[in-house]
Amino acid sequence: MSDMEIYTDGFDGFQELLKEFEKKTDVKNVLKVLESGAKEFIEDVRALPRPRSRMMAPGYTHLLDGVTYQTSKGEVLTGWSKYYGPMVENGTIKMDAQEHMRPTFKKNKERYYGNMQKKIFG
Repeated sequence: MSDMEIYTDGFDGFQELLKEFEKKTDVKNVLKVLESGAKEFIEDVRALPRPRSRMMAPGYTHLLDGVTYQTSKGEVLTGWSKYYGPMVENGTIKMDAQEHMRPTFKKNKERYYGNMQKKIFG
């Protein structure tokens, strides 16, 4: 056998780093961070310009005002409170798509991801 010395200081530090990472990536914490990203996305969608509506009925809300999120089975889902939201976004046989959520997300996704990473690891 050789007289080789074994140093474990680096591994101890790495083990502590992994423990800290495990705490930060706990399911509850990750879900909370995903919710914060969804809220930020929803704020951006709700801030989009709205075409003037002819709907003046009491209690009427614009499609963009109804964009919301919910958590379900460890996921955070964003969508509309109005049933016709997906029809406006994706179009129908009789109507062309008027995308608003997809372009907003694509335009700002790096900011959303960056902010969520900061909340987890920052």
